[in-house]
Amino acid sequence: MTAHGTDRTDGTDRTDGTDRTARTDRTAGTDGTVGTDRSAARRIVPALFALAVAVDLGSLAAGSDLGHLVAKPFLMPLLAAWAALLGAPRLLVVAVLFGWGGDVFLLFDAEAAFLAGMLSFAVGHLCYLALFRRGGPAHPRAARLAPAYAIALVGTVALLWPDLPADLRIPVAGYSALLTAMAYVAATRVGLIAGIGGGLFLLSDTLIATGIAEWPQAPRPDLWVMLTYLAAQFLIVRGVLDRPTAPRPAPDVRPARA
Repeated sequence: MTAHGTDRTDGTDRTDGTDRTARTDRTAGTDGTVGTDRSAARRIVPALFALAVAVDLGSLAAGSDLGHLVAKPFLMPLLAAWAALLGAPRLLVVAVLFGWGGDVFLLFDAEAAFLAGMLSFAVGHLCYLALFRRGGPAHPRAARLAPAYAIALVGTVALLWPDLPADLRIPVAGYSALLTAMAYVAATRVGLIAGIGGGLFLLSDTLIATGIAEWPQAPRPDLWVMLTYLAAQFLIVRGVLDRPTAPRPAPDVRPARA
């Protein structure tokens, strides 16, 4: 009995050791595979985004509506996926995805779709604003920039107002104010790169508004709208990802009372 009991104990020890070793190996292998997959995705996803951008802009330059219809819905999901893979804040990913919603709605040539698209972009701008305001205090020169953004907003809306359809004037003016606020906060709280992105977003949507107002357009107007828009979204994402993270304050450690 004693010998058999010893054998069972030894066997159990050997089995437990083998199981622990196997589990460790499997865990290490899984972690390594996940790390490799993630590293590969970080290379593949931006390449796919660049391909989608090239197809979309090339199609617009060539006058191919089909290429634009196929490529456009993939643009923002790929940009959002790339940002997520790089550890972007959740609000940044959500903002980009609301941009995707706006992109899809604007593929349809109807006023209801235009309003839905504008609403989707507006929610994205609110997400951007909430995210940017977490970046700490505004730049010391922010007050000097505020009049420039205000003049751009008031001047643009005033010029467009008479030529906009009556039922779109208020929505366009409200959306323009929100977009201008987003661009201003991007420039004053995030940094130069995001600020340029916000400015390009203003330019892109102003080009759309001039088309709605039936102003004279440059050749291939959709190309310039998408070119500035894609640059805007990419630069905003890049600017947020490149922003240094504020260090956490040191814990307040007090000596224990004797």
